Amino acid sequence: MSTDGLKILFADDEKSLQQLIRLEISAMGHTVTVCSDGLSAIEALKKEEFDVLLLDLDMPGASGLEVIQAAHTMNPTAKAVILTGKGSLQSAVAGIREKIFDYLTKPCRLAEIEDVLNRIAEEKKLTQKVSDRRPRLERVEVEQRLVGESGAMKRVHQLIDKIAPTNSTVVILGETGTGKELAAREVHAKSARAEKPFVAVNCGALPENLIESELFGHKKGSFTGADSQRVGLLEVADKGTLFLDEIGELPKGVQSKLLRFLESGEVRRIGENSSRICDVRVICATLRNLEEMVAQGGFRQDLWFRINTFEIQLPPLRQRLEDLPELIVHLTSRYKKGAGLKSIDDIFTPEAFELLRQFDWPGNIRQLANVVEHALILTERFPAGPEALPHQFLEKPAVPLSKTSRAASAKAIAASDEDADELMAFDSGKTLRDLENEAIVSALRRNGGNKAKAAEELGISLKTLYNKLNQLQDMAKKTG
Repeated sequence: MSTDGLKILFADDEKSLQQLIRLEISAMGHTVTVCSDGLSAIEALKKEEFDVLLLDLDMPGASGLEVIQAAHTMNPTAKAVILTGKGSLQSAVAGIREKIFDYLTKPCRLAEIEDVLNRIAEEKKLTQKVSDRRPRLERVEVEQRLVGESGAMKRVHQLIDKIAPTNSTVVILGETGTGKELAAREVHAKSARAEKPFVAVNCGALPENLIESELFGHKKGSFTGADSQRVGLLEVADKGTLFLDEIGELPKGVQSKLLRFLESGEVRRIGENSSRICDVRVICATLRNLEEMVAQGGFRQDLWFRINTFEIQLPPLRQRLEDLPELIVHLTSRYKKGAGLKSIDDIFTPEAFELLRQFDWPGNIRQLANVVEHALILTERFPAGPEALPHQFLEKPAVPLSKTSRAASAKAIAASDEDADELMAFDSGKTLRDLENEAIVSALRRNGGNKAKAAEELGISLKTLYNKLNQLQDMAKKTG
């Protein structure tokens, strides 16, 4: 039994399994929230944070992978474990992309679940130990700005310079942690509205029944709980800029009202008959595909056309690694302890920096900022070495596979450009881990042994592919 209780979100449409998990997980010392489908799991994510997502792959409403995708925004630190009786090549590839912690194939034993939960609890304990030891880092005033001179970032800066002086609406696209709000602030700062308010609101963080009131305001007594008059954020941002982060989370009714505002400039508070005219530039951001949402009926097409005057696509950190030294220096300068550390050579040793350069950075700049803070806290004498980095930079998780699969993969690694028919010697009763391995071998075969192209096809970084191939080769050597 684990000594450190975890908060677990379990979702599966099998009632007997729901009851079993509710009893057994609690007996292991954890707290568990049980959901019967994917949509209710996503709703649970909106209400609280979890340490573990234990999810069936195929559920009504939303699949396990869709729940994990939603958690990337709402609960990015949760460890995802897929529980499924359907092993498929497609789900294995999707699992690689979604950074799943582990797979458990039905029917699985409670001991297997307990083992996975104990590993997650141990990792959480180590992370908490570092966190508890952290002294307070004294921050200093540093300009918050988009940093980077890579080709991708130069294009972003050039686009911002062109569109900032206009009053056009802008949509900023990019993964979580890429700096969408910083880009919006830069558009505002370079516009004629720079001296006026910049108001930022995360649409996904507001309860659905309060979003309209937050944006448009309300009259006292207009609904239950409206004990006083409220000025909406559109009025607060008058003559300035309103930044709507995660605009895809707006309910359909509020989308309609926002469209009317964008076309007329009129703001009508809830419960009032008269309107006010406000001059507000609206900048939107999202990590969701709004065109797909339009096609599926989740986002108004006319609103999409209205807000998408200009698009700014922020590249993920893994696609602009040449900016890494400048970003690290800038993030270090945010703390008093970083004073005097003016170059990457002052901050990290070559060995530590190489580990950073090879990392995939799923959390982008936000994750990099945490790594820099981690190193500043642990290091007494600079430059900091690899020991100052979080554990995920130093560990390679083992991926257990059948002996036949390991042998086939080792052969694929050694001779991936040879006849592919000799590489697929997988035994029956494959696990999802075997299928993940099969996906890698197949991608290598289709791309003639070109690992860069295979990684691109799989949707993973080249470094991640090399790590997986090294793991498989090591395991093949051990088993002969």
